[in-house]
Amino acid sequence: MCLFRYDDDPEPEERVPSGPLYVPVLPGRAEVVVRLFRTPLGARTAVAFTCADRLVATLGPGRPWIRLSESALRAMAEPLGASLLTVDPTLTAPAVGATAAAQRATDPLTAPVPQDPDVAARTA
Repeated sequence: MCLFRYDDDPEPEERVPSGPLYVPVLPGRAEVVVRLFRTPLGARTAVAFTCADRLVATLGPGRPWIRLSESALRAMAEPLGASLLTVDPTLTAPAVGATAAAQRATDPLTAPVPQDPDVAARTA
């Protein structure tokens, strides 16, 4: 056992991704720029995936990515204000179709007008 603790040494109970990570980057740039995201509370975070399939499942096909080690990703993201690293996030937004249907149901122009049973009986 080592008597000295280093900043990049994980705690034994911490889950640490093994091997290089798949990191999304910004498209259309001459240089590689790591894409940063925000947590639900608004904090900036670097995002990485343990396999390319998880990246495609979350962000969709055709997204550019590179492989980086965790320490390299942290070194690139921390000067930009992203001290958090999120590994294998999942998309938590509602499906687009469900949102559009819910919006139509609550839109006063397209929502069905509720009928009063007494009024419906008198007009029939």
